[in-house]
Amino acid sequence: MTGKTLVLKGTVQAGKAEGSEFLKLAWVTEQIKNKLAFAPFAGTLNIRLDENDASKLKKTLIQVEPIEIIPEDHFCPGRCYKASINDESMCAILIPEVSGYPSNLVEIVSPDNLRKKLKLADGDKVKIKLCV
Repeated sequence: MTGKTLVLKGTVQAGKAEGSEFLKLAWVTEQIKNKLAFAPFAGTLNIRLDENDASKLKKTLIQVEPIEIIPEDHFCPGRCYKASINDESMCAILIPEVSGYPSNLVEIVSPDNLRKKLKLADGDKVKIKLCV
């Protein structure tokens, strides 16, 4: 990491609850605790990035070393990147490595229920700062 940040803008949207199922797995929780230094809230905050920001993110992630979530059994791996949301809450962008995953969608993992803590609803705009 260079100490710089990439600012991304997006919109909160409902998910399919797949992130919460993933975060309920003991091996996922343990790796997040060990690698990101926090116990994750049992759910992710889904953010649909603006198209320009999705493109910037894709170009940036090629150059940044991810924090890898190494799967057990038949699960997919994931890549995490330290970030903050709305200049308040430390979190991480979690990108599952699954075929067909939208390039403009990111899942935010945090020790907090971000919807509650930041009073967010579907359609709200957020700012994510990615540590690069």
